[in-house]
Amino acid sequence: MDYIQDQKEKKLLVLALIILAIYISPLFILGENAHIRVHDNLDSNLAWYKVLRESGEIFGPIDAVIPQVMNGIPRNAFGTEYSGIVWLYSLFPTMTAYALSQTITRLVAFFGMYWLLRDHFLARKEWGLITVGTSLAFALTPFWPSGMLSTLGMPLALWAFLHIRRGRKTWKEFLVLSLLPFYSSIVLGFFFFLFAMGILWIIDVIRRKKLNLAFLLSLMYMALVYCFVEYRLVYSFLFSTEPNSRDEYIHARLSLWRAIRLTFKNYVLGHTHVMTVHGLIILPILLAAFYLVWKKGWWRQEKYFVFLFILNFVLSLWYAFWFYKGWQPLTEKFHFMNSFNFARFHFLRPLVIYVSFALALKIIWLNTKEFRSIIYFSLIAQLIILGLFNEEVFYREKPSVKEFYAEELFSQIRDHIGRPVQEYRVASVGLHPAIAQYNGFYTLDSYNNFYPLSYKHEFRKIIEKELKKNKQIRTYFDEWGGRCYLFTDELGKHYMFKKNTKKKLKTVQFNFEPFKKMGGTHIFSSVPIVSAEENQLVLEKVFSSKESIWKIYLYRVI
Repeated sequence: MDYIQDQKEKKLLVLALIILAIYISPLFILGENAHIRVHDNLDSNLAWYKVLRESGEIFGPIDAVIPQVMNGIPRNAFGTEYSGIVWLYSLFPTMTAYALSQTITRLVAFFGMYWLLRDHFLARKEWGLITVGTSLAFALTPFWPSGMLSTLGMPLALWAFLHIRRGRKTWKEFLVLSLLPFYSSIVLGFFFFLFAMGILWIIDVIRRKKLNLAFLLSLMYMALVYCFVEYRLVYSFLFSTEPNSRDEYIHARLSLWRAIRLTFKNYVLGHTHVMTVHGLIILPILLAAFYLVWKKGWWRQEKYFVFLFILNFVLSLWYAFWFYKGWQPLTEKFHFMNSFNFARFHFLRPLVIYVSFALALKIIWLNTKEFRSIIYFSLIAQLIILGLFNEEVFYREKPSVKEFYAEELFSQIRDHIGRPVQEYRVASVGLHPAIAQYNGFYTLDSYNNFYPLSYKHEFRKIIEKELKKNKQIRTYFDEWGGRCYLFTDELGKHYMFKKNTKKKLKTVQFNFEPFKKMGGTHIFSSVPIVSAEENQLVLEKVFSSKESIWKIYLYRVI
C-alpha cells in the first residue's frame, strides 16, 4: 500500500512541476512582450535594478550616491549588493532576470511547503494529494516580485527550524538558514517570521523548562546572516543622522470604524504585496473545517489548525489597527514606530493561510468519506483561480514591458535633446519617472521612500500651488512622499495617461524657479499642457510610435 501511495505522490509531483512550468512559461516565451504587474514593479523596482547596474555603484561605499536619481540619491536606497535579485538583473536582460527570479521563487515555495507539510503536518501517505496540491497552490500565488522569498520562503525556513527544534541538526537545515537571507528581505517578511519563531522558543522554555539552545542559536544565526546581507539597511537605521523622507511618514490616521472595516477587508481579500487569493475557495473551507472541529470537539487533536485559524484573523486585525489614529501619541514619542512598518506582521499570512488550508482539507478527509470529493473540488478550483491571476492573464489589458518602457521612443527624445544625459535633469507629468530612469535620463522626480528630507522640501516648492488645490495629493505627498512626483490637481494620483487619452492640463500652476535651480531643463508629459506659456514652458516636439503606449509632449523650461 505504501509503495502504491509513493508512486501516486511521485506522479502528482511531476504533474505539479509541469503545471508550474506552464504557469511561468509566458515570461520566457514572450520576453519584453509579456504583461506583468505595474504597481511596485515596472513603475519602480525594475528600473532601480537597471539604474544601479549602470551606475557602477553596486559595491559603492556606505556614503555613495546614485547621481542619476534626485541629484544623487543615497546608494543605500537601492538595497544590498548581496541580494541574489540584484545580481540577476546585473547579469541578464530585464525580462530574463524577471523570469529566472519567478522560477527560483516559485520552485522554492513549492518544495518548501511540500517538505513542511510532509515532515511536520501531514505525515500519512494517503494525504499526498493534499500535500502536493496545497504546495502547488501556494507556489502559484501572485506574490510581490521584488519580495523574492520574503514570504514564499517562509515554509522552507519553518521546515528547517521545526527540525532543529525537534533535535535534528543536519547540513540541510544549516544550508537553508544560510542561503535564504541572500534571496529575501528581512524588512519584507523575515523580521516578522524570526520574531514569531522567537515567541515559539519562549513558549517552549516556559512549557518544557528547557532552553533548547540549538533552536535559539539557529534563530540568532539566521538573524546575523541577515545583518551581514542587509548591512546597508542596518547602518542606515542605526547610524544615519541625516533626516530622510520617512521622517515625515504618518501612518496612524484611520478612525475606529475604518480600522474595523479594513480588518475584514484584509481578512477576506488580502493585501497587494502578499496576495493569497483565498477568499472564494480557501476561506469557506477553513470555516467549514473549524465548524467540524467545534462539532466533534477536536480542539486538542486539531490544535495546530485552531491556532492558525485564530492567528489568521489576529494578523488582519493587527494590520488594520496599526493604521488606527489612536497610535499617534506613541508614534510622536517613539520615532521608529513611523520609520519601520510593523503592520507587516500580516506578511505571515500566506504561510498561515496555506498551512491552514492543508490542515482543513485533512480534517474534512478524516470526517467522512462522503465529503472527500470536496477536497478534489477545492484544490482544482483554487488552482484554476490562481491560474486566472497569472500575470499574462490578469494584466493582459495593461501595457507590455516593451510598450511601457518604450526604449525606441525615448531614444528619439534623447537624440532630439542632443546633450549628454548627465548634463541636464528631467521630470515627468502623467507617467512614472521610472520610465525616464530606465531609459537613462537623469530625473529630479522618483518613486523611492528613502531619500534626503531636505530634497523633499525643495521639490515641494515646485508643486506647492497644486498641492494647495487638492487635499488628497497634499496628504499623500506630505505624510508619505514616497512618490516624489510632479503632482497636479487635475491629474491627481494617476500616472498612466496613454497616447489615446483626451485629458489635457488646463490650469496647472508649477513653480519652475526651484526646478531650474535643481538643474531641471525638460518636462516629459503624457498629456498636453494647455497653460504651457504661463508655466514658462515651450513645447519642443511631440513623440509617438506604434510600439509605445505613450505620446510624449517634450517641454523645455525657459
